[in-house]
Amino acid sequence: MSVQGNRLGFKGEEALGNGLKAVFTLEYGLDPDINQGIGTGGLNARQQFVGLAGNFGTVALGRQYAPGFNATARNDALDASDMAIQSSLSALNGYSITPNSPARFNNSITYTSNNLSGFTVSAIYGFGESRRTNGQPLQDRNGDPIVTYNDKEISTSDNGQLGFGLNYANGPINLDAVYQSRQNFRTEVPLVPGTGKDINEWYLGGSWDFKVVKLYGSYQALDNKNDAVAIGVDDSDLWTVGVSAPIGPGTLGVSYGRLVTDRDLVQDGESWGAGVQYTYPLSKRTSLYGAYSYFNNNRHVLVPGQVIAVPGDVGARGESNYAVGAGITHSF
Repeated sequence: MSVQGNRLGFKGEEALGNGLKAVFTLEYGLDPDINQGIGTGGLNARQQFVGLAGNFGTVALGRQYAPGFNATARNDALDASDMAIQSSLSALNGYSITPNSPARFNNSITYTSNNLSGFTVSAIYGFGESRRTNGQPLQDRNGDPIVTYNDKEISTSDNGQLGFGLNYANGPINLDAVYQSRQNFRTEVPLVPGTGKDINEWYLGGSWDFKVVKLYGSYQALDNKNDAVAIGVDDSDLWTVGVSAPIGPGTLGVSYGRLVTDRDLVQDGESWGAGVQYTYPLSKRTSLYGAYSYFNNNRHVLVPGQVIAVPGDVGARGESNYAVGAGITHSF
């Protein structure tokens, strides 16, 4: 089991001449706890794309990471694992700027620039592909029913997703700025006032490696133009801080974060979490890890779907919960 999520992937490239090459990536999630993975009927695609790369950068088509996925992973003292604080807090409140599945966009087109004096620019657009099937209600790309207010049989704009990212990495410094939006957002809830508007997010994060210690920090916000109570995604602010340092042969990481939800009809909710992780290298490709995370939900956090729950559905309004994890990471 890996602290970064179990996966098996394949990628390759072919030179086409004049500096142009074809690239592809196939990456699948594995879950030994429930026997889910390749060959078990529970295939979980993390990434599936093909593209062209050259002096202009890389253009790719398929299921791909939005800019927020890698940005949040780069600025996390706990390696953006399932035990990480930003990972859990962002997933709690419906962020797409997260190191989790919501930051993977289906049927998307991406552009990633080459490194320009430390700067890298990235952009993504995922087509909504809302459609009617066999006379049934309009469905989203995952096959779930959604509301429509017109007679369009197919919509590529409803539930579309876009994102822009700017990364600066130079020596000990890493900085990220991200904007992502879910456009013309629709839900299965009928006649909800305001449904069909955008959900906008932005993120600023960074880290600075002083060799003896590395500092991390991030701040992000979510602005839902729809009826937040009806669709379960609240306006919110989330910030995290962290530090990692070499301790003995391994690395110790500590992180803290706080999420505040802003609601119009009920009192604001608040959750916070703290965690620690130690990684011990056995070789260049294999390491052991142990981690502990603690989360606290105040009594105004709504349930279900608005409670920090690690692991599974543990945790309730006004209560705290914790998780302990250990495992081995092997990359090849």
